[in-house]
Amino acid sequence: MATFPDNPVLVVGAGPVGLTAAHELARRGVSVRLVDAALGPARTSRAVAVHPRTLETFDQMGVAGPVLAAGRHNKAFTMYSAGRRLVRLQADYAAMPTRFPYTVVIEQTRTEELLREACAALGVRPEWGVRLTGLDQDEDGVRAQLTHPDGKLEDFRTPWLVGCDGGHSTVRGQLGLPLLGESSETWQLADAPVAMDLPPDTIYWAHADGHALMMVPYLREGYWRLLDTAPGPGAAAETPTEAAARFSAKLSAGLGRTVRVGEPSWTSVFTFQQRMVPNMSEGRVFVAGDAAHVHSPASGQGMNTGIQEAYNLAWKLAMVARGQAGRPLLATYSQERVPVGRALLGSTRKATFLVQFKNTLAPVMLPVVFSVVRKVPALRGKIQRKVLGGMSGLLRHYAGSPLTTPGGRLRPAAGSRAAAVAAGLPAGPAAEALYAELRDVRWTLLYAPDGGRASTTAADVAAGAGEWLSVRAVGGGAPGDGGGVPLTDPGGLLREALGFAAGGGGWALVRPDGYLAAGGDRLTARRLREALSVLGPVVLQRSSATSPAVSDTVVSTTRVLEGSR
Repeated sequence: MATFPDNPVLVVGAGPVGLTAAHELARRGVSVRLVDAALGPARTSRAVAVHPRTLETFDQMGVAGPVLAAGRHNKAFTMYSAGRRLVRLQADYAAMPTRFPYTVVIEQTRTEELLREACAALGVRPEWGVRLTGLDQDEDGVRAQLTHPDGKLEDFRTPWLVGCDGGHSTVRGQLGLPLLGESSETWQLADAPVAMDLPPDTIYWAHADGHALMMVPYLREGYWRLLDTAPGPGAAAETPTEAAARFSAKLSAGLGRTVRVGEPSWTSVFTFQQRMVPNMSEGRVFVAGDAAHVHSPASGQGMNTGIQEAYNLAWKLAMVARGQAGRPLLATYSQERVPVGRALLGSTRKATFLVQFKNTLAPVMLPVVFSVVRKVPALRGKIQRKVLGGMSGLLRHYAGSPLTTPGGRLRPAAGSRAAAVAAGLPAGPAAEALYAELRDVRWTLLYAPDGGRASTTAADVAAGAGEWLSVRAVGGGAPGDGGGVPLTDPGGLLREALGFAAGGGGWALVRPDGYLAAGGDRLTARRLREALSVLGPVVLQRSSATSPAVSDTVVSTTRVLEGSR
């Protein structure tokens, strides 16, 4: 991938969100500068869960392998109340196919370390102790004032600035973006060794004496993340020994067995909030992650959502920065991600209520309710799918996005994850070929070669699109199908999964973040024009087909994209 040495994009904040943004910009050939006010990497971990959709994102980034190796794969959630086991819910992803049907439990510090290594391989390293202290912008760029550890002031000019600087975001404050919502509860986190006779093959929820605790097993033997939803007013002043004793007593009461908690390596008592910004960009400046929304840690969504936001923004910003798309493409960042943040606040609010379960009747209600759940498999399965669907990120889609063209016989529907298509296939060459294609930084046009109009259109598209589009002939091609590189599909399994006609015909357009943008049974000028028009006039000027139009509906790339001028 070619690189562009002009003034780099400035990413503020070198946590998991900023590292993802920097990695994806650099992977797409955009020069990046990454700064962080902290003097070095974080030593404590707020987030510990990497959910399936984030694992799919990491797979596209090329970093899934190290994350999988460094964490524990969790597939169950077990609930106790007053010493009695209520129910064990197993992971059920049948209705939302994924290559990663589990959550990986891994310290945020380790996730950040792996992302830093991936960024370093692309030539991007965080500048620690460099604080953003001011910014202003005009039509052509952003002037950022940076303060170095020695007090030196630097005026830095950048074409774009991405704020990934957390809940107390300086970028958000400089933009004057309001953080709307409400304050919420005070909870306590701790990482500690735990000795008990329950296996570390599940997340545990334990209710006792009117409040609840959670235990999440790390890969490190005997080491757990602990969460107390009612730590009490004196918890912040406790010594590690006192904190260990309190956790031991509460967990023993909730789980109905002796639990010995050792001294925590760290604890944090904090009051979380449920707030979000109404817009995630202002001119040439963007916010992502906790800089855009803060909420309860109950369902482990914060880091995951921020990583997916950074990925969403990075491919769009890279296309604009490289002259492959117009600025209207960047408006789709807020249009797509603000609704996700709004839905997230609602789901985490529900998760917070369920985790806390403060109702005074809980000791009576919980055994009764979950006795029914245990005895009714259909209800149990529905609850499992509902909980997993909300936490996993696999059900999120962009059906209403300006980048999504509804209609056609595409399976799954436009706006859905293309990875679900691969995950629904038997393990083998077709699935692996699609997974590999999703790691490409470009848009992908998949089509079924028919030796006729679709093949000619694909050839024109491939000739004129340039570096931003990968054109793939699913299952290879016949004579005259030179427009696309063959994509392995023995037996036609992928064609069938995409809804392509058995005898040829059918196409699907996949965005760089792996979501299906459009598709149908015939590759025509009108459909491609609709699907790609949001990229804007810059792309149209750069596209130049090498062959003329062959019919009113099958035309060269330039006319496909431009329509009638």
